[in-house]
Amino acid sequence: MPPVHASLVCVALPALAVSTDQGQLNGHGLEGFYRAGRRMLSRCQVRVAGREPVAIQARMLSADSARFVATVLPSTDGGPDPDVVVERTRHADGTERITLRSAASRPLRLPVEVSLGTDLAELGAVAAGRAGPELPASVHDSGMRWSSEAGHCVVTAVPAPTDALASAGLLRWEMQLPPGGSQSVELRIRPRGGGPVRPAGHGVSSPLASARAVGDEPTVRHLLDASVADLRALLLRDPAHPADVYVAAGAPWRCGLAPAEALTAARMTLPLGTRLAVGTLRALARSRLEKAGPRTGMIPGPLRNAGPLLPPGCTGVEATLLFPVLLAEAWRWGMPEAEMAELLPAAERCLRWLLDAVGDSPYLQDPHPGGPARCETQAHAHRAALLGADLLDAHGRQGGTELRRWAERLRGRFREEFWVADRAGGRPAAARLADGRTLSFRTGSAAHLLDTGLLGGGALAPGLLDKVQTEQVARLLGSPVMDSGWGLRGLGAKEAAYNPFGHRSGAVRVHETAVAVAGLAAAGYEKEAGALLRGVLAAADAFGHRLPEMYAGEQRTEGGAPLPHPAACRPAAVGAAAGVQLLTLLAGIRPDVPAGTVTLRPLRSAPLGELGLTALRVAGEPFSVRVSRLGLAMVEEAAAGLQLGV
Repeated sequence: MPPVHASLVCVALPALAVSTDQGQLNGHGLEGFYRAGRRMLSRCQVRVAGREPVAIQARMLSADSARFVATVLPSTDGGPDPDVVVERTRHADGTERITLRSAASRPLRLPVEVSLGTDLAELGAVAAGRAGPELPASVHDSGMRWSSEAGHCVVTAVPAPTDALASAGLLRWEMQLPPGGSQSVELRIRPRGGGPVRPAGHGVSSPLASARAVGDEPTVRHLLDASVADLRALLLRDPAHPADVYVAAGAPWRCGLAPAEALTAARMTLPLGTRLAVGTLRALARSRLEKAGPRTGMIPGPLRNAGPLLPPGCTGVEATLLFPVLLAEAWRWGMPEAEMAELLPAAERCLRWLLDAVGDSPYLQDPHPGGPARCETQAHAHRAALLGADLLDAHGRQGGTELRRWAERLRGRFREEFWVADRAGGRPAAARLADGRTLSFRTGSAAHLLDTGLLGGGALAPGLLDKVQTEQVARLLGSPVMDSGWGLRGLGAKEAAYNPFGHRSGAVRVHETAVAVAGLAAAGYEKEAGALLRGVLAAADAFGHRLPEMYAGEQRTEGGAPLPHPAACRPAAVGAAAGVQLLTLLAGIRPDVPAGTVTLRPLRSAPLGELGLTALRVAGEPFSVRVSRLGLAMVEEAAAGLQLGV
């Protein structure tokens, strides 16, 4: 994969535009405009008076647009000061506006050329270096056209060019600029017969509330704004059911539905409303496996690299366990009963798969012969069993008792057989092999043991660990071995396989850090939670508040900055959703809409000082809350009839 950590990625799925900080699209690497995974335009080079503008600034304006500023010295007989500014505003939807502004004291007559080209290659081929040569162009109306068996692209220019040369893909204008004057050209890149992109996350159709954050820490406003914008940019509609919207995993590499990531992002963003959860659950309910066998009822998902110490894990298992959890919590946040009733049978099938998969065993192992029982999977399964049982009981369905019995059996065995004793007090094993041996390396996935899920009345479900073990995990997650200063490492820094750039072997995965912060705060370990939270917020500042899915786990030093991962998606659904969770967890919002209550359990230490969150969603209505510098929370706006719980 070509590196993208320094790229400006504009996203409005199914369209995106990838650029370097130079502004010119030269057809190198991943550069270009894309629509539905195909590169529509790979080259867009501007020359003014025969010269290439000198890039001076590039920055994102929003999730779907970027601005590039360059300067030109039209002649060599002047001084060192440029007298023409070239501004390019690039949009993910395939629109680019090129504006020339004169700073000269005399009228200027400037030839402006735009050279265009494309290979119409698929994104995967571009990433693998198999894009192929540029296609021949033909003059089309006021622009250029390219065609191949793979697709078609048309670029139109407004105003129409003075000249067009198909063999070079060249459009040319003669611009007259008076002193202080400006003139613009707009390029529109479209598939032949295709109209402008209509992103699912824009306008009144967005399933995510336009929440805002204000407070003593300026980062909170920018982080929440950027996180919501990135999530909206990644939204997709189910092609067969356009009313159902879910979030893609990330750009530029994973612009489609990844079940586990989509469910995780929907769960983390429940404070922004339940519509994203509904769309995601509906889409995945239709994808479950129906063929009779050990995987019946599962949500399919690809294998995921688990680092050098474990075999790849099945994301389908994670998604199947997340499904009933998201449904149960979305119901507490105010999912309408009609949608609840529609989705409950699919959740029942997921829970039945869980019970069938464990059989007489206390553990849920990987779904292949001899597969390990992972610590993270046991945490997901235990949470699914308890929240699923609560959901089934509340709706008069059978199966809750069986789920609770298995969860109780798992708790007892886990506390004994998954706990590795050592001089420091012990730690949970990362996995237990089929022969009973445990893998005891320190891993960030232990954070999932603290994520127990929301029950009724604002109560959290019991966890797999006892009180002493929970304290040990809190110490582990807060130690310098795991806390890089920028967030939680995926693998302890003292482990032999540690790699600060390793996806599961040392890099900071933002959403796992958010899970750790939320779990630590809920368990009462606010010092450790606050340290991890402040580390991620500092990283967010360094990344322009657009958090990637992961970055290097190098130890933070004074005056330093987090090292980007060259292949990380940015924007990423779980990274952006983590930004939402990190801020909303400070207020400790625990709704129980079916019971008509909402409980607040804010962090008493108020690690970011005063914080106000407005335009959240509880029970489908606006919800606003303020946390004081003393760690006291007060509801400022809520749905009628919603009472404050104790």
